[in-house]
Amino acid sequence: MRLTDEHITQFQTLYKERFGAEISREDAHEKGIKLLRLMSLIYKPMTEEEFTREQERCRELANLKT
Repeated sequence: MRLTDEHITQFQTLYKERFGAEISREDAHEKGIKLLRLMSLIYKPMTEEEFTREQERCRELANLKT
């Protein structure tokens, strides 16, 4: 993963708007890379098979509650 200078600057701006504090380019780069890594772990498109399995699991759980 790589952040461009523009991405780092945008991250610094967003960070300041959200948290009210300025961060260095190095901190912005580090936090940005960590955020990208987290997003890549969390957001993974499902295959159709995985989606079907998840739907079945949800139906089974709904039946257990009743």
